[in-house]
Amino acid sequence: MKTTVEQTEEPRRPAGVERRRSSRVDLVVRVDYKTVDELFSEFARNINEGGLFVETETPHPPGTAVWLQFRIPGSDEPLDVEGRVVWTQDGGPGEPPGMGIEFDDLDRQARERINQLVRRLRADPTRPL
Repeated sequence: MKTTVEQTEEPRRPAGVERRRSSRVDLVVRVDYKTVDELFSEFARNINEGGLFVETETPHPPGTAVWLQFRIPGSDEPLDVEGRVVWTQDGGPGEPPGMGIEFDDLDRQARERINQLVRRLRADPTRPL
């Protein structure tokens, strides 16, 4: 499996070291997203307070700005959020290809909705949403 991580000003970490601030929780939802010139529809496979993983055979390079729209289970209103690709993976045994997207500038309402969802899933991942 090949993973690409965007270069930042923080020091490089050894391969396999976790970079995210909080653990992911499994969540499969359709995500419509667009870049400057294209529109896509894929599935998110997991989420945390800071971003989500989109499974795709054609991930965009780190640094690519994306605009996402997805529905949180149990909600009629979609979330519209901005983000950027921060890492990609080619996939491998038990790991799908795709890209990690970090949320940028979430408004208070979107942040709270995502945080509530993640807390519910962490507390009881088997409970229906």
